[in-house]
Amino acid sequence: MAVVLVAGASGLFGSHAARAFAAAGWEVRRYQRGTDMAQAARGADVIVNAMNPPMYHDWGRLVPAITAQAIAAARASGATLIVPASVYNYGVQPRPWGPSTPQKPNTRKGAVRVQMEADYRASGVPVILLRGGDFMDAEGKTQAMGMALRGLAKGKVMAFGGEDVPRAYAYLPDMARAAVELAAVRDGLPRFADIPFAGLTFSVQDLLAMFEKLSGQTYRVTKFPWWLMRVASPVWELARELTEMRYLYDLPHRLDGATMQTVLPDFQTTGLAEVAAVQLRRAGLAAQIDPQRVMA
Repeated sequence: MAVVLVAGASGLFGSHAARAFAAAGWEVRRYQRGTDMAQAARGADVIVNAMNPPMYHDWGRLVPAITAQAIAAARASGATLIVPASVYNYGVQPRPWGPSTPQKPNTRKGAVRVQMEADYRASGVPVILLRGGDFMDAEGKTQAMGMALRGLAKGKVMAFGGEDVPRAYAYLPDMARAAVELAAVRDGLPRFADIPFAGLTFSVQDLLAMFEKLSGQTYRVTKFPWWLMRVASPVWELARELTEMRYLYDLPHRLDGATMQTVLPDFQTTGLAEVAAVQLRRAGLAAQIDPQRVMA
């Protein structure tokens, strides 16, 4: 039986990855933060490094430390690393974003991510970067989309930027399945593989229109109070770090799925209608959903 070690198994991507690998018949080990990762990785075929500093805390110091730890574990065990990557690296480069897009970050966290990926590439260990947009799942745990949909049961959706701005999203059950399928073909991939997970691209208006189509109800948009984040930034680290990434909510963007289409030609992602239906059910609005419209 193939073995995967998941670092960050209690987090957003890591928890979904652990479930997806288990469902595919892998033996799943969960790394305990603060222990010897190289020791935990003994006998592992794949290491999923989904570990991040919580709440964007001290990224400049902690992300390189986590990266070095994962590289050492992969080198000691011979395992392939699978790392969920972000769109922070691209700044405001022309879209769609893909492996050939210049990495010119316009934020501190983007620069940290660029260096992180350079360290993985230079390490010589086999690495698969699985790059996704904003995370979303069925439990509403995601920082941005989870907050945006907290008022869904009351007919409200929060916008962090322009309501008509199309943005890249990664539905985590799909992205985790992609990680499993990439693990299965890892021997045929380049030593360093940068694979964008195109996922879904939609605007707040698109999502509202889908909610209304599925439920027959009307929803309204509220605005995220960025002014409060600016006021709190001097004393609240998370507010400061979130404010730095505000530009991504006003910048139309999407990921180029051509590389993944070549590697996994039969992979199917969940459509916006089904994802929207999942969110309505989570909000306790299942009775309003028209099943025929989900399938249409």
